[in-house]
Amino acid sequence: MIVAAAVGEALARLGARTVFGVAGSGNFHVTNAMAAHGARYVAARHEGGAVTMADAYARVSGGLGVVSVHQGPGLTNAVTGMAEAAKSRTPLLVVAGEVAAAAVRSNFRVDQAAIAAAVGAVPERVHSPQTALDDVARACRTAVAERRTVLLGLPLDVQGAELPDGAGRRSGAPPAGYRPRPSQVPPLPVPPPAAVARLADALRAARRPVFIAGRGARLSAAGEPLAELAARCGALPATSAVARGLFAGDPFALDVSGGFATPAAAELIGGADLVVGWGCSLTMWTTRHGALIAPGATVVQVDLDARALGAHRPVDLGLIGDAAETARAVLAALAARGHRATGYRTPEVGERLAREGRWQDVPYEEHPDAEDDGRPRIDPRTLTIALDGMLPRERTVAVDSGNFMGYPAMFLDVPDADGLVFTQAFQSVGLGLATAVGAAVARPDRLTVAALGDGGALMSVAELETAVRLGLDLLVVVYDDEAYGAEVHHFGPEGHPLDTVTFPPADLAAIGRGFGCAAATVRCRDDLAAVADWLAGPRDRPMVVDAKVTRDRPSWWLAEAFRGH
Repeated sequence: MIVAAAVGEALARLGARTVFGVAGSGNFHVTNAMAAHGARYVAARHEGGAVTMADAYARVSGGLGVVSVHQGPGLTNAVTGMAEAAKSRTPLLVVAGEVAAAAVRSNFRVDQAAIAAAVGAVPERVHSPQTALDDVARACRTAVAERRTVLLGLPLDVQGAELPDGAGRRSGAPPAGYRPRPSQVPPLPVPPPAAVARLADALRAARRPVFIAGRGARLSAAGEPLAELAARCGALPATSAVARGLFAGDPFALDVSGGFATPAAAELIGGADLVVGWGCSLTMWTTRHGALIAPGATVVQVDLDARALGAHRPVDLGLIGDAAETARAVLAALAARGHRATGYRTPEVGERLAREGRWQDVPYEEHPDAEDDGRPRIDPRTLTIALDGMLPRERTVAVDSGNFMGYPAMFLDVPDADGLVFTQAFQSVGLGLATAVGAAVARPDRLTVAALGDGGALMSVAELETAVRLGLDLLVVVYDDEAYGAEVHHFGPEGHPLDTVTFPPADLAAIGRGFGCAAATVRCRDDLAAVADWLAGPRDRPMVVDAKVTRDRPSWWLAEAFRGH
């Protein structure tokens, strides 16, 4: 057996259940080997799409994301998606061919390990036939146990060599059928009892506590213990954008903290005397550059990564620990003392959140229709609220980056913490469609909604063919303002020319039909009847909605966002 075949078999055994990729000569044999040993292979149209699909798949499925790419340009095409995954701490394995060490003049030669390290990924390599299986096991272990994005380089000369008999078995590589026993899984860290007691004391003393749960809380499935702890101490729970849905159904939940927060949520968070970040780094995005933290409020941060504590703002107490396990420990400490408090959960606050807790509850005046040759344009809020009422509750929403992004992220409800896939750690435009494809593959039981701007849609449009080929239950909604809207609204008021960021109209519905999608152009509420017809079934192909949205005003969160640039 050649090393490429053995590596593919080992990867399938170690968690490569679904593999996304673009096959080339450098990854052809290992990709086929993974498929031959039970992995589902999903061919993308571009490596940038493939790696983002794998990232989204890992986020939604909770397992290892795997992508396979060619050496050189295959890897460089995937770099933006790798940066997003690395910054998001996605357990992702990027399997890439690599030029043989002796091929010093190969046109494919680039320093792949340096490229990976530059964007925050961990470079690994299959070093030799003798170490191949150990190298694979190490790369998978790092990706899963440390929640890292790992580049596994497969030099062509090593791939083609024969695997020695018994290679890897004596040095600890797992045998066929390997599954870790519970005793082999390291326990999740909990802060020492004294630290737990200090947090319990802070909660006992607080009159208006607020929890902000972030990515770490979502990854540790901390929703239930945090909700129970919040109820016991009278805290109002909120999330960062990536953890939206973690407290879905809690009548005292504030939804998202930060630039996306509703006016009611922002006021209540700003009134807290204790703010506890759970797996949340309390960045400028989540705290509105600190404006949501009241002067004199006590700030506590709980995180697995000691380097995250106080990284973005000073904290009064930092605890190193898993969010879910720490919440359980604090809950037990409060229960042992018999502590239960109303805190911030007063009838008045409950009534206010029932009236104003969702963006859909906030009154607004529609933007005036900016007409195109007598044809209207639809307000993005009106569009999104109408869609929310039409879509099934069980849904996954994937949102691209741009001026429009707050509308689908906040006006479309999500059923749980897996309902919003928010690939925004690198703030790249153009990842939303591939995100939706990966999420749809992971959760075929749910309708997936891809919310894109026209800029991101056209950057990634090739992956519509992937969605059609896979027969995905996918609704692609394009908020089409015929511009890079964020730049228009940021620089336009300053009098700068905007020719570089505005474009002539494009018939995105016709483009969608060209790929085999159902499609409609939406300029007013009545045009959404076509979406209702598609939702009624059979939904045997994706649908593209080219929503011609009003463009005279920026979204509400944009000015705040640009303060960070």
